[in-house]
Amino acid sequence: MLQVDFEAQAARRQLDKILASAGFVRNERLSRFLRFVVERHLEGRDQELKESLIAIEVFGRLPGYDSKQDPIVRTEASRLRARLSEYYLADGKGDSIIIDLPKGGYVPVLRHAVTEASPAPSHWLTRALPIAVAAACVVVALIALSGWWWFHKNVPIPIAVLPLNNLTEDSAHDYFADGLTGEIIRNLSIIDGLAVRSQTSSFAFKGKPQKMREAGKQLQADYIVEGSVQRAGQQLRITVQLIRVRDDFPLWSGRYDRALTDVFPIQDEISRGIVNSLRLKLGGGRRRYETSAEAYDLYLQARALAIQRGLDGENRSVAPFEAAIAKDPSFAPAYAGLAAAHVVRSGEAQFDLADEMAKMQTAAETAIQLDPLLGEAHGAMGIVYAREAQWAQSEKSFRHALELAPNDSVIYDNFALTLLMPLGRIQEAVPLLRKAEKNDPVAPRLHDIMANALIAAGRYDEAAEQCMKLPADFPARSTWLARARLGQGRVQEAIQILVDRIEQGANGPDIKGFLGYAYGRAGRRDEAEKLAAADQRPYAQALTFAGLGDKERTLDALERMAILGPVRLGRDLMYPEFDLVRGDARLKALRKKLGLPE
Repeated sequence: MLQVDFEAQAARRQLDKILASAGFVRNERLSRFLRFVVERHLEGRDQELKESLIAIEVFGRLPGYDSKQDPIVRTEASRLRARLSEYYLADGKGDSIIIDLPKGGYVPVLRHAVTEASPAPSHWLTRALPIAVAAACVVVALIALSGWWWFHKNVPIPIAVLPLNNLTEDSAHDYFADGLTGEIIRNLSIIDGLAVRSQTSSFAFKGKPQKMREAGKQLQADYIVEGSVQRAGQQLRITVQLIRVRDDFPLWSGRYDRALTDVFPIQDEISRGIVNSLRLKLGGGRRRYETSAEAYDLYLQARALAIQRGLDGENRSVAPFEAAIAKDPSFAPAYAGLAAAHVVRSGEAQFDLADEMAKMQTAAETAIQLDPLLGEAHGAMGIVYAREAQWAQSEKSFRHALELAPNDSVIYDNFALTLLMPLGRIQEAVPLLRKAEKNDPVAPRLHDIMANALIAAGRYDEAAEQCMKLPADFPARSTWLARARLGQGRVQEAIQILVDRIEQGANGPDIKGFLGYAYGRAGRRDEAEKLAAADQRPYAQALTFAGLGDKERTLDALERMAILGPVRLGRDLMYPEFDLVRGDARLKALRKKLGLPE
């Protein structure tokens, strides 16, 4: 355990500083390893820091992991020790707290840095002591300033792009301003040194006059990009400015009066102006595209639909994406957007799953062939592989997608929902979603997924707090809050929350099933049985029977859910409501049938 005088808060600040340094910020594997062992240590759970658990929780190995056949933990521990040593010789040279991982184990040691005492000065040096002390103070100050500079130099700058205003008299051209905003966000997102807030959060401010400081506070951004677009036929006027939030100071501005065909060079110049103002390097990454004005116009229409109208917009964006591709079959971003739209449609009951999956895969593969640097397309392939239970290939695609698009919160939440949670890697999913929250701080969908993940992790108090971040009218808010209350043992309160929501018109299988589960937990068996008889959908029945403690009928209903595939059923099986059947032979057989690990 930590010594009494070692504050956990200070230790976590030191951990965050190390993980933000150049040696760790782009190495997700070592960062995950270090955070895991330090957090467990701070929680007093040193006994859990065994090679087998680390292999499963940190590196995704399956239960039954054999360290003799796979020495990944020892190998990565050696790399971690070397990386920590490099950190304290460079960026962390002046740090007051040292985090070490001694050889022979995986329990970290945290200690204060110790400076050797100098010998007592001799008599003839007494008069020189004040000068020496003053000089030492200057040196210490310089070291501290150097450490601050090194730390802040390597911390990405948080920046948000607010929706560009459409100054064209015809509001039908809103799509152009919205789509162009999304493109600027995507262009900035691949630049090293920037932490760009996602378009979901940015578009929460569309049409709402905002003071820059208030918008910056809500978006957790130090800089904001705002501007306007005016289109007249084939001519464009785009005005953009970069504002420092803390004092509303405009650092840079640009005005572009160009032909519509110059829209790509304009985007490049905007990125360059922002990067130069923040003293960053543009570097490589997203390639420069060329396409026809007609194809790009259709592409922006599709992107704007997805931004403005959520799930419905994603469904409706398919047609303009396909039209853009018909105009220019070599325009990779249109294929990536089309793949993302099919990702959404594949989760909607009114569409044919097999057909949507095939179209998603075709679009994603084509996008990658045309431009291997499109993270959005690699993320779509991660979903394709997961739904086919090709877990290793899925994880590879998701991790590559995050390398290419580290600010894309959609990739983070799909990674968590589609792979980590179905495989039971909840302890990895939660910090991944926390990271996504930083890029998307006001997005309801992310808070929704996080609440669900926290419930799956058994962290009910945190889940209840997460639910409070959701809008009052968000569909799943009441359901997740009721589940959190059940986990807290507040069963009657959970029942009342669900009953009130159903009386307000909610009618999905989730809410009815969780009410049945709550009735069962409360001993109100007749009411639970009545719900199960009235709603024959397998998920609702599985939940109700689980609440009643009826293992056989719960398994019957879960087996009827097999048609939903390994991702959906695998995720559901991780929920605490199904603890009743965990380890049962029938459940093991069902998992094996779907390609899910035990």
